[in-house]
Amino acid sequence: MSDLAHIRNFAIIAHIDHGKSTLADRMIQLTGGLSEREMRDQVLDSMDIERERGITIKAQTVRLTYKAADGETYQLNLMDTPGHVDFSYEVSRSLAACEGSLLVVDATQGVEAQTLANVYLAIDANHEIVPVLNKIDLQAAEPERIREQIADVIGLDTTDAVLISAKTGAGVPDVLEALIRRLPPPQGDAAAPLKALLVDSWYDPYLGVMILVRIHDGVLRPGMKIRMMAAGTTHQVEQVGVFTPKANKVDALGAGEVGYITAAIKTVADTHVGDTITEDRHPTARTLPGFKPSLPVVFSGFFPVDTGDFGDLRESLERLHLNDASFHFEAETSAALGLGFRCGFLGLLHLEIIHERLEREFGLDIITTMPSVIYRVHLGDGAVKEVHNPADMPDAARITRIEEPWIKATILVPDDHLGAVLALCTGRRGVQVELTYAGRRAMAVYRLPLNEVVIDFHDRLKSVSRGYASFDYEMDGYAESDLAVVSILVNAEPVDALAFIVHASHAEARGRAICERLKGLIPRQLFKIPIQAAIGGRIIARETVAAMRKDVTAKCYGGDVSRKRKLLDKQKKGKKRMRLFGKVEIPQSAFLAALRTGDD
Repeated sequence: MSDLAHIRNFAIIAHIDHGKSTLADRMIQLTGGLSEREMRDQVLDSMDIERERGITIKAQTVRLTYKAADGETYQLNLMDTPGHVDFSYEVSRSLAACEGSLLVVDATQGVEAQTLANVYLAIDANHEIVPVLNKIDLQAAEPERIREQIADVIGLDTTDAVLISAKTGAGVPDVLEALIRRLPPPQGDAAAPLKALLVDSWYDPYLGVMILVRIHDGVLRPGMKIRMMAAGTTHQVEQVGVFTPKANKVDALGAGEVGYITAAIKTVADTHVGDTITEDRHPTARTLPGFKPSLPVVFSGFFPVDTGDFGDLRESLERLHLNDASFHFEAETSAALGLGFRCGFLGLLHLEIIHERLEREFGLDIITTMPSVIYRVHLGDGAVKEVHNPADMPDAARITRIEEPWIKATILVPDDHLGAVLALCTGRRGVQVELTYAGRRAMAVYRLPLNEVVIDFHDRLKSVSRGYASFDYEMDGYAESDLAVVSILVNAEPVDALAFIVHASHAEARGRAICERLKGLIPRQLFKIPIQAAIGGRIIARETVAAMRKDVTAKCYGGDVSRKRKLLDKQKKGKKRMRLFGKVEIPQSAFLAALRTGDD
């Protein structure tokens, strides 16, 4: 155990792709955390999907031992955090375990939306912040301009900003020295009763649940009987260790240190992130404040293409939930798609990641339904019902009003593309809050309905700004809206998997888009197939799949036309009867394509 004056706990925060994980690599290399043979790029991004997409999904922790210029040896506990808005709960958890942050800003791109969001999280956590300008080896780097931009937009003093290239390693030793000089050591009392913060937990197939802890007071040793204060459960500690980044056992974790413990815990559900861990016999008097639980904001149905895979899908979702407590799921049934699960996510990227992991890691073929958000439905008897599935919407006669969730979005965009971005936000029912300039870039703050954002807003934003806009959002309460449930009928049969909730002004356009798309996807039958979009009993859009015609007159050659006419009339009556009793099978590919409508 180190004395508190020689410990520094810090997080690396930045916008996506500004070089957090690469800087972490260089620090691990410089301090000898891994040998040259063990070293690889993005060593902390352990999932294949993280490495391929070049993004961090799970926050990772490493203990580094650094011999400073003054000859003293310091223990550095590094937290590499995600940059994407969907994983900001990972960032806030990591920041709670630290006293300071390295703010990494790309010297070519400057301050982006997520840079601001993460800095504000760090300021809320009372962090000391060290600005680091990365990628100074690039020709397009403008460190002096970016220095001014950080000072203007965020209000940080950048006179001592460290200039580095995480790729080449230039300037990285200066970052380590700045950490020791400028970040405060942790506070704590080793003699006090044990008080530790549960920062994260995940499932290891060999060791059971592993818990990442930050010790505030006391000492944590193997064999100790601990109590989770919020959960009220007790466990015997089996193993105590740290990541260097390999898992290494240690004899004890003292005040101010960050490490992991195992205690033969079977499920992650038994460990609440933000809980306070104390010794069972000598408990601490006060609990730590903890975190707000991460609540899902986007919901989607997951159904197996082959109904026989339902059991495998349940098992796979349970295993993913072990390592991602922010992902929620419950069983549901659909007349069109059979048995499946209603899943809750923190955002669209989170949904995409879970879907991709199910296909890759578990080999499942899955249909996902249209993403939706939680609506608050106020009923005539004063009750309030939360609805995220159109099939659960109460009868219209009982509803007095419907409220939908809104977000506060911050968009940073070059001046050239500002008009297109403002038009996109206005088209999505956005309300402008403010428009300011940060150097050559405009910063637009809008209130937007979350329902308009979850489908494809991010893709459209990148498209209209040629990739130059950056986007971040936070939840901003609920507001009453004129919403409608649009149901899709195929051959007069409602298809529940295609129903959706939308603002009344967009209902007709969205309904028409799905009808047009289905017309091209449903195979033709021997009878006409009407495809309709309806709100209650009112049809708002219709398309018809034309009937195939069997040539019943093929055997008639020459002779009287009345014989042909009689056969055609007979065929017409048969088609009418078939249409009444015929069942239209919608192929799975049609569901997938129809659900990917967005607005084309």
